[in-house]
Amino acid sequence: MIPDGIILLDKKPGITSMASDNFIKKVAGTRKVGHSGTLDPFATGLLPIFTGRALKVMRYTDGYDKAYRCTAVFGTRMSTMDKDGEAIATYMLEGSQEEKSKILDAFEQIKTIKEQIPPSFSAKKINGQKAYDLARQGIEVELKPHKVTINNLTIHSIDFIDGSFEVDFEVDCSKGTYIRTICDDVGEATGFHAYAKTLRRTKAGPFNITNGYTEEQIKEMADREDYSFVIPAEECLKGMPSIELNKKQFDDVRLGRKISAKNYLDIEEGLRFASYFEGRLTAIQYREGDILRIERMLAVD
Repeated sequence: MIPDGIILLDKKPGITSMASDNFIKKVAGTRKVGHSGTLDPFATGLLPIFTGRALKVMRYTDGYDKAYRCTAVFGTRMSTMDKDGEAIATYMLEGSQEEKSKILDAFEQIKTIKEQIPPSFSAKKINGQKAYDLARQGIEVELKPHKVTINNLTIHSIDFIDGSFEVDFEVDCSKGTYIRTICDDVGEATGFHAYAKTLRRTKAGPFNITNGYTEEQIKEMADREDYSFVIPAEECLKGMPSIELNKKQFDDVRLGRKISAKNYLDIEEGLRFASYFEGRLTAIQYREGDILRIERMLAVD
């Protein structure tokens, strides 16, 4: 069995994130597996997968900002906003400079959005059911807008190919931002229509796809008992504030006791932070008045 921890999987196209979990379950020899940040089946790239005791800290990755590389194709609107849908509208493009300028202007406008409505073909849950399951049944659902932030959007190229403009762009954004919706919204703003042809996640919080591994690489390494593809659970807490406990505090926390916050009053009340003892991750805690409470115990012995 591989050690508990985090595996940065480079997900291949055409499979669900759950199928990726199942692959890791077989390799790891455990059922205790879960992923952070679902990727659409057609999407590739960074999918952090947590195994064993590392699942205890997965919840603290929910707020990660993420980065993606995408190719948007202009001239067609798709039912799913990506290449796997059905064409529901088209526009005949000429490849003119005017059309190109209009696309670039629309991307500039999309950088300023503060809200976004999730696509109907998404993993967003409605009364316990995923939106795409309802959409496939022909059931119309009303998805409410939610807050999003575009931290940065860079266009790498824009080319006219076979009667369509293809735009290769990269976006750094807040959690819950749908890149397919960005493509569709930019397409509708221009009047040309657009969809996501390719989508690849490159970053999630402190994790980068440059440190990711494909299924084939993971299987080959596991077969020769090289588990260097597994990283410690605390790596996902790098952006979280932290404190170092002394021996008495560590013993108290390990036994589930609250401890005095008199030396930590500079910590914002209610803010979650990681506590360590001699470099060892001990618990996730928060300050409530003059005491430090335990939210999640992580020391097991």
